Amino acid sequence: MDFKQHIRVIEDFPQPGISFKDITTLLKNGEAYREAILAMKELIKEKEIDLIAGPEARGFVVGAPLAYALGVGFIPIRKSGKLPGETLEVGYDLEYGTDKLAMHTDAIQPGQKVLIADDLLATGGTISTSVNLVRQLGGEVVGAAFLIELVDLQGRNKLDKVDVFTLLQY
Repeated sequence: MDFKQHIRVIEDFPQPGISFKDITTLLKNGEAYREAILAMKELIKEKEIDLIAGPEARGFVVGAPLAYALGVGFIPIRKSGKLPGETLEVGYDLEYGTDKLAMHTDAIQPGQKVLIADDLLATGGTISTSVNLVRQLGGEVVGAAFLIELVDLQGRNKLDKVDVFTLLQY
């Protein structure tokens, strides 16, 4: 399936000069969404995976169905203050400021093999922070899988010793 035909490109969003890759058009097409998840499953089939972690919000719409397809658990990575219970938080830089991501401290047992999944790899900031969280909790990051990679932004270079799997590259 040509997944790119199901991705809407919106020029100058959210600001001039940005060419936004909108996956909502893929998500609303049940067949394309299912096939994209199955294609991602095929990309990572050689990896031993205990859990999938995904940052909010679109990491949930990619990571949770991928975890379901693999028969493994899913761990949500959320912004600070959004998870109940004890959390570990890690800060990261944004284009105009900083933010924090959090994960439950009991989400991962030491040595568990974790794949991080998200819709898009751009600059790598969110995913490198997610990798940091998993590693601080004792998990082994076995890879990071994405629907889309924006190659020119070189986000994979921020992912220290992480295998990167992408379905589409722009």
